[in-house]
Amino acid sequence: MAHDSENEHVKRQIDENLKRVYQQTVEEDLPDRFKTLLEQLKKQGSGDSA
Repeated sequence: MAHDSENEHVKRQIDENLKRVYQQTVEEDLPDRFKTLLEQLKKQGSGDSA
């Protein structure tokens, strides 16, 4: 029984750490290079539809 409890504790820690890393990644600002590329794509897209 104690082994199962320990496994659940480890699983919970892994889950919390993965969520923390994912959240940090989501909150990171896009590099300027990507922002520039996105702007270029938006301009190309609006030019093609006109």
